[in-house]
Amino acid sequence: MTSAATARPVRIGVQIQPQHADYPAIRRTAAALEEMGVDVAFNWDHFYPLSGEPEGLHFECWTMLAAWAEATSRMEIGALVSCNSYRNPELLADMARTVDHISAHDGDTGRLVLGIGSGWFEKDYTEYGYEFGTAGGRLNALRDDLPRIEERWGKLNPAPTRKIPVLIGGGGEKKTLRIVARHADIWHGFGDAETIAHKHEVLDAHCADLGRDPAEIERSAGAPTDGDPAGIGEELYAVGTRLITLSAGGPDFDLSPVAPWLAWRDEKNAAL
Repeated sequence: MTSAATARPVRIGVQIQPQHADYPAIRRTAAALEEMGVDVAFNWDHFYPLSGEPEGLHFECWTMLAAWAEATSRMEIGALVSCNSYRNPELLADMARTVDHISAHDGDTGRLVLGIGSGWFEKDYTEYGYEFGTAGGRLNALRDDLPRIEERWGKLNPAPTRKIPVLIGGGGEKKTLRIVARHADIWHGFGDAETIAHKHEVLDAHCADLGRDPAEIERSAGAPTDGDPAGIGEELYAVGTRLITLSAGGPDFDLSPVAPWLAWRDEKNAAL
């Protein structure tokens, strides 16, 4: 377990893939996840499906998050992840602040998580008129834009209801994880437990270089929805992962595999 692993509780997220389904089915899925007790509901920030029919049904990320903010009341919501390239950073900061306020029901603080990454799906760029550039250039833009987002949050009236958590996705060891060490509240990675453990070590080293306590950063990873919590869940937990995110795809959004993960979460947290 990395030095950043603490007594943080386990959380379960579910990414509702906004593809191959009508919006009413997506809305029902979000409501069902909240009823089940899921901690975070994510979508993604693309303009076309990532699997299946490439021209299939698909919906936009941020307008959907605003709708979820009204339609739910407990679980956190966010994109896994929003593409930094698609919006001016000041505009994205304002959008996030607005969704934060929409999601704050009955005097509570907001529930938005700003998931963000540098972007990678070339079809989104070419079809919508964005310059694709290079992976390094997109990471440099993310590095430069995050301080602008943070600065804009400090200027907005009204201000966000809370410090909006920033989740950064990606595993590049030289650039991405250093950006995570400087700006993120949550890091989301991909791979098996051995891979994740190595990334945690790299992230911890970047935190040391920057003088940041690595325990401030919640560690997140994806897991197969039909995976065994007693297997892959325990493996990810052992290396410090505390937010585990599953996925649900349209058109049917079968959520039956989520329940064992929630039961495992409750068992782990009861032991804290």
